[in-house]
Amino acid sequence: MIKYLLSILSNTEKELRKEIYRITGVRPINLKLYQQAFRHSSASTKIEGTKIKNSNERLEYLGDAILNAVVAQLLFLKFPFKDEGFLTQLRSKIVSREQLNNIAKKTGITELVDIDKKMGHNRSRLKSMPGNTLEAFLGALFLDKGYNTTEKYISQKLLAVYLDIDALVHTETNFKSKIINWCQKEGKTIVFENIDTLVGQHNQKQFKIQVIIDEQSYGIGLDYNKRKAEQEAAEKSCEMLKL
Repeated sequence: MIKYLLSILSNTEKELRKEIYRITGVRPINLKLYQQAFRHSSASTKIEGTKIKNSNERLEYLGDAILNAVVAQLLFLKFPFKDEGFLTQLRSKIVSREQLNNIAKKTGITELVDIDKKMGHNRSRLKSMPGNTLEAFLGALFLDKGYNTTEKYISQKLLAVYLDIDALVHTETNFKSKIINWCQKEGKTIVFENIDTLVGQHNQKQFKIQVIIDEQSYGIGLDYNKRKAEQEAAEKSCEMLKL
């Protein structure tokens, strides 16, 4: 049956199936899910009869939730005597945009993204593209193969291979805490101000957060998740302050 299906697929579809198998070690069933996962919003088109674009953003939302659930379970079992604060902070380090971007690039997922070539000039929008695509890919894998397969892929193929969790325990990646502690030591006031709430595709809200220190504006973060937007704003502010 598999040979028959492959014989009627286009070369592009065959190559995509090979790449998905190379990345995950499992054979995809619903190829359309993965095609959507690799479709950046810049290359998407409106679904006929609607104002909605057929991009990977909905799958990204789903993949983010699955990833957080898997990481939470893994840490809960790996560190049985650590409190909630430790587990939450370590999970934030693992699913940070920086870590997900790095993992996505190492897997080769970014090479499969369908993106408007003009986006090459817009680095700010492309900064989070690898990690976002990885999350969308996980969403597609979950819908196609189920939770158990996705959990196994995340824990055994991604985290175990591309991340040293024990080393990450001692790594400072919580930029929000870092800049807050610095302000406290320097006697400065700091505010994470929600300067705008944007409504994107599928009515998903995007938070635009800016760091204000002693009434002076610093870094801005943009994300569908408010916590992640704050972390991005804090990271940019740390860079500006050379902390």
